[in-house]
Amino acid sequence: FGIGQGVPAKRDLTRFVRWPKYVLLQRQKRVLQQRLKVPPSVNQFSRTLDKNTATALFKLLDKHAPETKPEKRQRLLNAAKAKVDGDKAVVAAKPNVVKYGIKHITALIEQKKATLVLIAHDVDPLEIVLWLPSLCRKMGVPYAIVKGKARLG
Repeated sequence: FGIGQGVPAKRDLTRFVRWPKYVLLQRQKRVLQQRLKVPPSVNQFSRTLDKNTATALFKLLDKHAPETKPEKRQRLLNAAKAKVDGDKAVVAAKPNVVKYGIKHITALIEQKKATLVLIAHDVDPLEIVLWLPSLCRKMGVPYAIVKGKARLG
């Protein structure tokens, strides 16, 4: 393959590419999980809800999304106007909404106020939520593990 002769065949150069750090970490994690015995408490995060159930669940969550600042402001203004007018009968209860945050959710589970707990499968470090399923089982609160912390918001 000197000058003016045939062109060399294309080679697969993926081994020589400088991959981004997150790609290397993903691949190393995958290899370790295949080669090592994974404890059951860690392995349960690989079994997530199927796509149809997750879609239905996220549609339900959209209906119970926390109220936005303008909505809350309007609700409080209406309550204040009603109070000024002297209407005590109209006492609007706070809307039933989704709660979030590990400390808040833990408190709700311990008080048995939580009705369903959703846990993301890709939380990093995993130790943040590793104990949450066992707490839910102990307190009798149903829980589900869903794909993607980004989908939970």
